[in-house]
Amino acid sequence: MRAAVRVEGTVQGVGFRPFVYGLADRLGLSGLVGNDAGGVFAEVEGSRAAVAEFLSRLERDAPPLARIERVTVTDLAPGGPAGFVIVASQAGQARQALVAADSATCADCLAELNDPADRRFGYPFINCTNCGPRFTIVGDVPYDRARTTMAAFAMCEACAAEYHDPANRRFHAQPVCCPACGPRLALTGPDGGPLPGDPVDPLATAADLLRHGQILAVKGLGGYHLAVAAACEQAAATLRARKHREDKPFAVMVADLGAARRLCRVDTAAAELLAGPRRPIVLMPRRDGPGIAAAVAPGTRELGIMLPYTPLHHLLLAQLGRPIVLTSGNVSDEPIAYADADALKRLSGIADAFLAHDRPIHIRTDDSVVRAFRGRPMPIRRSRGYVPEPVGVRGGFPRHVLACGAELKNTFCLAKQDRAFVSHHIGDLENAETLRSFTEGIEHFKRLFEIEPRLVAHDLHPDYLSTKYASDTEGVDLLGVQHHHAHIASCLTDNGADGPVIGVAFDGTGYGTDGTVWGGEFLVADLAGFDRAGHLAAVPMPGGAAAIRAPWRMAAAYLDACELAGSGSLDVARRNARQWDAVLALARRGVNSPVTSSAGRLFDAAAALLGVRDEINYEGQAAVELERLAAPGERSGYRAAVTPGHPFQLSGTDLIAAMAGDLRSGTGREIIAARFHNGVAALIEDGCVAARDRTGLRTVALSGGVFQNMLLLHATVTRLQARGFAVLVHSQVPCNDGGISLGQAAVAAAHDRAAARQA
Repeated sequence: MRAAVRVEGTVQGVGFRPFVYGLADRLGLSGLVGNDAGGVFAEVEGSRAAVAEFLSRLERDAPPLARIERVTVTDLAPGGPAGFVIVASQAGQARQALVAADSATCADCLAELNDPADRRFGYPFINCTNCGPRFTIVGDVPYDRARTTMAAFAMCEACAAEYHDPANRRFHAQPVCCPACGPRLALTGPDGGPLPGDPVDPLATAADLLRHGQILAVKGLGGYHLAVAAACEQAAATLRARKHREDKPFAVMVADLGAARRLCRVDTAAAELLAGPRRPIVLMPRRDGPGIAAAVAPGTRELGIMLPYTPLHHLLLAQLGRPIVLTSGNVSDEPIAYADADALKRLSGIADAFLAHDRPIHIRTDDSVVRAFRGRPMPIRRSRGYVPEPVGVRGGFPRHVLACGAELKNTFCLAKQDRAFVSHHIGDLENAETLRSFTEGIEHFKRLFEIEPRLVAHDLHPDYLSTKYASDTEGVDLLGVQHHHAHIASCLTDNGADGPVIGVAFDGTGYGTDGTVWGGEFLVADLAGFDRAGHLAAVPMPGGAAAIRAPWRMAAAYLDACELAGSGSLDVARRNARQWDAVLALARRGVNSPVTSSAGRLFDAAAALLGVRDEINYEGQAAVELERLAAPGERSGYRAAVTPGHPFQLSGTDLIAAMAGDLRSGTGREIIAARFHNGVAALIEDGCVAARDRTGLRTVALSGGVFQNMLLLHATVTRLQARGFAVLVHSQVPCNDGGISLGQAAVAAAHDRAAARQA
């Protein structure tokens, strides 16, 4: 018999054609295999039993980086030519093929990298079909060398022989290269010129610079990083000063799992994340002891650890013999530098030297950040190693959709059929460079996946740059999606659910349908719509955005709401005495003081009340440090009153009043911080029970940046499950605003499907 086979999914650039070739050869089948815009196509001919075995093993034994979505088989008339061949890639069809994410160096390549007898010994760009750059070097599909940034590197005779040998691991590996024909490493000064002495061995000299406290710019897969020796206090402090990053923790790269375990408590799920092919930064509880400078991660109980994911990283760490800080190559609030000239321009005032190479990066891609929660991954930033793998959407997209995402931690999402392509991390849309990254990224995804949006979803906030981009897009229908509905829709889609559910969306800021600032929301929601069932009782934000930067202002507003703002016994009032009365006056008059139900602002008030943080240097800092302060063994918590109604209201003021009472009575700050966290978890439980009593719903979806707080998340899930709720949390996209674009796209699709049913 002869069968035509189509394989869809991530099957290009992952060794799928040579895998099919080898499988067919072992089973004695004739036929062909090739790439086209839809994925991989094949024809196989032989005995019925052999063809059946081929189809079974096609999915079961697929290459490690392959992600098969669909296999379609149709019968053909037998009688094709003998033998099995790989045919040329075909273009011209509607593009369905997926581009693979970048993948960490595989074990086979590492063995060659460290083998003095191998011709690629010590070569920083070793790769094969099972590993190496993919998304960051691809300009178009089908995925062939000519459409990547390796196009300028002509293969030498030895590499070409491997590339064309079906029995070789590098058979049709598009980035294949070696020291004779591939990219080259160079170490330069901050001006791009040679260093004194013009070092012969760039890696050895780079390691020596790190050893002596210098800052090194290192070109990675998706952009430049800034590196220092992680144990060097002066180097880490200097990096902070030059990068204008006052407190936000740096990530640390270590050589292997053993080194990670010496710095952190690494459970099984975290170990799998660390050592897997995606190689994200993994947030884990840190151990006490030496090894990491205090300036690396101040104010947190966690460290962000990653293992090497390129040959260059492996070689650099081997030369240095100790962990390094590896943080994005940028000045704070700017996107990561990825083009060589731009990197020299923007990083020359930070780095003492540049360790770079001549393989261009096609698209900037930051490192991903994840943590493990109850054995599952919980993304904080979804980027390198994950993007551009799509998220499946039940019901699909009747029209092509662009979702523009949020203002902070922006991602965009382009979607068609049943696939949502959530972008790499763009960042905060607050400057021209980040906006340019946003617009260029959209154009790249549109070209790569052949998506031409007809429906554009955006946040309701009229002043967001993402909203303005949507409004300026011509020839499309627009759909505004409320911020917290998008959070819950994102969690539903992440879990393959449609709703309705009780959605708890707790974050810092979101534009409400009533024009106020939401952020402590209980929604009864499905993908198509929502009802605001309840929320935290609103309080003023004295000074508007100034209250976000200065948590003590929120403490003043909350204390005023519980008639404790004039208490001279509270340190927060004494510390801020110079402006205290003026800020209270603003809040009371409602001048530049929008009201907010934000859970993030409640955490800010609690942190300032306990003297944790009166002003912040990065988003969420007060809450992060409040979580660190909390005594882990404390079980009691404060209670918040529930005011019935539609929507019902929960009194965050009660929590602040109870904290103030404990402070005056001399209770330790660690105990109070823990009681506050437990109180918020109890408040969420009470809100969900109130919503269940009204609706009968027994599933809760948790979303919003506040649920990055592990102490709160564990306590909340435990309480809800004890009350009989099924609880949905994120595992594919972040619960923070990085997941908003997926939610917007899912809402847009639901609206389109509903309109089609009514037509």
